[in-house]
Amino acid sequence: MFRKKHDRLTAGWVAVLAFVLGIETWVTPAAAQSPIKIGASLSLTGTYAALGQNQQRGYQLCAKQMNEKGGVLGRKIEFVLYDDQSQPATGVRLYEKLITSDKVDAIMGPYSSAITEAVANVNEKYKMPMVAPMASTTSIFKKGRKFAFMVQSPAEVYLEGLIDMAAKRGLKTVAIINEDTLFPKATVQGTVEIAKKKGLQVVFVEAYPKGNTDFSALMTKIRAANPDVLGAATYFDDAVAITRQMKELNVNPKMYGVTVGGDLPKFYELLGKNAEYVYGASQWEPELPYPGAKEFNESYKKEFPGADLSYHSAGGYGGCQALVEAIKRAGSLDGEKIREAVLKLDFNTVYGGFKVDQDGFQVSHKMVMFQWQEGKKVIVWPDELAAGKARFPAPPWNQR
Repeated sequence: MFRKKHDRLTAGWVAVLAFVLGIETWVTPAAAQSPIKIGASLSLTGTYAALGQNQQRGYQLCAKQMNEKGGVLGRKIEFVLYDDQSQPATGVRLYEKLITSDKVDAIMGPYSSAITEAVANVNEKYKMPMVAPMASTTSIFKKGRKFAFMVQSPAEVYLEGLIDMAAKRGLKTVAIINEDTLFPKATVQGTVEIAKKKGLQVVFVEAYPKGNTDFSALMTKIRAANPDVLGAATYFDDAVAITRQMKELNVNPKMYGVTVGGDLPKFYELLGKNAEYVYGASQWEPELPYPGAKEFNESYKKEFPGADLSYHSAGGYGGCQALVEAIKRAGSLDGEKIREAVLKLDFNTVYGGFKVDQDGFQVSHKMVMFQWQEGKKVIVWPDELAAGKARFPAPPWNQR
């Protein structure tokens, strides 16, 4: 009895002393000092590894710099990241774990439309908003979901610049190939529509399996179709392999462009002069005039010396900026309040404009098209953002 009474008295005197001396750590709940945990799975291995790793570095740099400025809601932010191995089913399992077991406070999207489409059902179930930096397939955001938010331009316009430039140069025919997954298929659908509107005839369309490495049969068909333009809805490995096999089989359209992968420095490192004249779609490049883009570029190179820098890196950072800004404006970690705040955002990140409609579909961000010229990416479309002119037509492979 005496011991219990003594313990109560001691606890009371500690509380009084803390109050008198103003020692907040004695009376502030521990939870208020703990970091805000943001969960995500990323493709750190598997088919999309190079791109997922870039997105991861964007997340990491955002967290570091936000924390240097004091974090949000008076708390630091901390990412809890897992490797989904580029597999949608693994992503689903990991987001369930993040939300139910790890008890994260918020989540960010994974890499790719295919994995985002799968995990979007998880965060929807738990009413936890997900800013999805690397999901560009329109259908993800047009299914009545309320808690998924797009950051970049839609898949359907990735090859718009290629088609627009081809039409202005009087070209008549186009062939389109794609990996047989969600994002590339959406790109093909959009490109076919754009080509028709621009007056180009689509003479060949064919998909290939994810992970395919032998494109010789496909190249033979394209050579027979003899298109003026070849558009390839790719990721990184297939973009490299297709380019190599085009040379081997002498498939030589006047214009050839890829979607994802062609923007990575490694694309040119692996292909050398065979990358010259190749067009690539990009959601962001360091020289674009977005607030903080130059500083982001410098900080990224300092933080990750020798690492790839691509629009996936900037997209990860910009998406993180959008989520943190929404949390700040909501003044809360409540899912409904964050959702309402995201829907009202209209501001610029290092990645460009961020504004979504009521479906979470991005309406502000703009894409560019570049061309590899003398080992450098030169933005050649649209005209108002172009740093140079397209080199046209592409010469035969043996003259590059």
